[in-house]
Amino acid sequence: MKIRTLGKNGPSISALGIGAMSFSNFYGDTTDENSQKVLAAAAEVGVTHIDTANVYGMGRSEEQIGVYLKANAGARDGFHIATKASITRDESGNRCFRNTFAHLEAELDKSLVRLGTDCVDLFYVHRRQEDLPIEDVAGNLKRLVDAGKTKAIGFSEIAPSSLRRAATECHVDAVQSEYSLSVRSPELGLVQTCAELGTALVAFSPVGRSLLTDAPLSLDAVSEIGGWMASNPRFIEPNYSANIAATAALRAYAGELGVSTAALSIAWVLAQGDHVIAIPGTRSTAHFAQLVDGWTLDLTPEHIAHIERILPIGWAHGDRYGADQWIGPERYC
Repeated sequence: MKIRTLGKNGPSISALGIGAMSFSNFYGDTTDENSQKVLAAAAEVGVTHIDTANVYGMGRSEEQIGVYLKANAGARDGFHIATKASITRDESGNRCFRNTFAHLEAELDKSLVRLGTDCVDLFYVHRRQEDLPIEDVAGNLKRLVDAGKTKAIGFSEIAPSSLRRAATECHVDAVQSEYSLSVRSPELGLVQTCAELGTALVAFSPVGRSLLTDAPLSLDAVSEIGGWMASNPRFIEPNYSANIAATAALRAYAGELGVSTAALSIAWVLAQGDHVIAIPGTRSTAHFAQLVDGWTLDLTPEHIAHIERILPIGWAHGDRYGADQWIGPERYC
């Protein structure tokens, strides 16, 4: 089981975590029972890192983690919990981002209540407020550490240059970014800058929102999920069929190796550096078992080279978000 250190001198956590957006209905209907089963499975195999946010199901994801911790004595000590804040609505109901200390502290306080804990292990700014210098935002996060409400701090989806600026104010323990065989843009500098500064790179959607699995979402399933998935460029024809065709060879190679495609995709992400952590989401314990297989799978340089010949940089058809789905000022990542 691969173990990673969070930041320079942080705690040791599992290189595989759980992206708890799946504890809400963001990717389709789920149940509280599903969420509890996934958390129990994580505890059983030693997956310690749990990633959530205040906006996942408008608190539902955090509440489910809190329910599990309350029902299982000692469970809090076994989990490394990360949450986020800053995505909110303005007075007119329009989506906006607030990185002020007052907003971050107020939202973190609500998260602590839902989680049933007095301190989280990692707290992120979910998206940057463009008109507030990132050095000031890092300072606001440091104040939350000093207040004893979080042990470590991070940012979600920022550019390497922004990370360097934030690090002049205080050490940034983690940066979260979409990273997988289908989203390689972090290799333009973020992977390297995180390694240089002693910052963990936490990869979300490491199985490409199902494209990098044995059973990619069908167009009917995407339509049923609705929301932003139904207008995601990679899941709209003709891009969808092109992406399914492009990833078929990866599924075939996984079969040759006797592993699931999800496991192979997770193993590739974790092979990109000792500072890289993967946080796939799932509502299924069967799928979770495949993700765990990827956590334990060691790839040789030959394996990695073959995978990257199958899916070279830039293979994916369509952007990872539609024009109306990009949120935050930093499209770099």
